[in-house]
Amino acid sequence: MATAVTPDLQQNTAKFLAERRKMLINGKWVEAASGKTFETYNPATGEVLALVAEGDKADIDAAVKAARTAFDNGPWRRMTPSERGKLMWKLADLIDKNTQEFAELESLDNGKPLTVARAADVPLAAEMFRYMAGWATKIHGHTIGLSVPYTPGARYHAYTLREPIGVVGQIIPWNFPLLMAAWKLGPALAAGCCIVLKPAEQTPLSALLLGELITQAGFPDGVVNVVPGYGETAGAALAAHPDVDKIAFTGSTEVGRAIRSATANNSTGPAFTAAMSVAVLANPNTGSR
Repeated sequence: MATAVTPDLQQNTAKFLAERRKMLINGKWVEAASGKTFETYNPATGEVLALVAEGDKADIDAAVKAARTAFDNGPWRRMTPSERGKLMWKLADLIDKNTQEFAELESLDNGKPLTVARAADVPLAAEMFRYMAGWATKIHGHTIGLSVPYTPGARYHAYTLREPIGVVGQIIPWNFPLLMAAWKLGPALAAGCCIVLKPAEQTPLSALLLGELITQAGFPDGVVNVVPGYGETAGAALAAHPDVDKIAFTGSTEVGRAIRSATANNSTGPAFTAAMSVAVLANPNTGSR
């Protein structure tokens, strides 16, 4: 691999680019099951920045299984909302501490000016996690007193209870790699979901660095999994996986339609949304007594 990077990069960024980047599955950094890698390029020069593990169906399956186990049996859903929020706030602080490295990676991998990445993309990503950390303790259901005419004088107690929807597959584009990851991860984590994130193959580096900080912050294994790869392989496998409860996607209309078709054709598979919010990640289950 002929790699050329700007010589005035900070040491952490240069080291990050020099190492072959793996994928994050179940709290561990692993190679692709196939052993394949792909190159990510500096769009300003066409030079290779780094080699990245190329995830495909087998890797997506492993990541979804890790997320499912973490959701069903792990400590994440047993944590209090306040505990989840504290971890998210810790992650935001770590992003701030690594602002320059994120900005350099984002500039090199995406092509945007370094000053823009440093002044906007990185601090906005940190603030998104802080904002959503506050939501973790504010996802509430409702109680409503009811009466019906066929039982005169009787009063009924009806309620809604918001619960995490489960395993969320998230597919993000190349134009705001770090911000898109934060916009997708933040609401899902606040609601108590577990995630498989597939970054754009053109710009996987900041999502992989974010994965390092997620493990450093102390998130339980399997809560966030990051699988880089191509849309037609890794993305398609994630969209069609029967154990994914929801798909969140930002990208082209054409790919969005393909993902919607994949989810629609899978009778046991995920719901689909092109936008992500706390409301759609916390199922409103109804009950009465």
